[in-house]
Amino acid sequence: MEPFRIILADDEPITRMDIKEMLEEEDFLVVGECGDGLTAVNLAKAVKPELVILDVKMPGMNGIEAARLLTEEHVAPVLLLTAYSNVEMIIQAQEVGVLAYLVKPVTKSNLIAAVRIAISRYKEFDVLRNEIAGLNEALRTRKLVERAKGLLQKKYLMSEEQAFKKIRMISMKQQKSMGEVAEAIIVSLGST
Repeated sequence: MEPFRIILADDEPITRMDIKEMLEEEDFLVVGECGDGLTAVNLAKAVKPELVILDVKMPGMNGIEAARLLTEEHVAPVLLLTAYSNVEMIIQAQEVGVLAYLVKPVTKSNLIAAVRIAISRYKEFDVLRNEIAGLNEALRTRKLVERAKGLLQKKYLMSEEQAFKKIRMISMKQQKSMGEVAEAIIVSLGST
């Protein structure tokens, strides 16, 4: 099994070095390091790591804003590091989709546990996102087929079953999905 690839962004080089050492001792691979959020976002988009660890307070783009971008675009899960543990900061982290939150100073055991949980949760969310996308596509296809059946029934005085069989037959004959066939029927019969 290949090691998990991680990008580490913290504007304090000593902190980055310490965290990198902790990660590498546990066979994680730090594939990128930087001191600001914008560079972290760009690195993550290029490298596609399993996790991005961001400090909250960094010059330019802070960790919260970088986490928001990474989460919205489904680039990678984010673990947020901060010296601040106030409720407002935690709420902001939750709102942008951060999967783990650690308060400095970080211990190796806390870091490794948070890394593993963040990666695991992200994989679970990814499976759910894919399932939702599949369900949405199935619903879209069903609606198209229903509309196309209605048009066929009206135009050719077919029963619902005959219209469905016609769509299915065209689908098999042309080796196209039923959704594609239904869309074509809607385009051709929808304006008549």
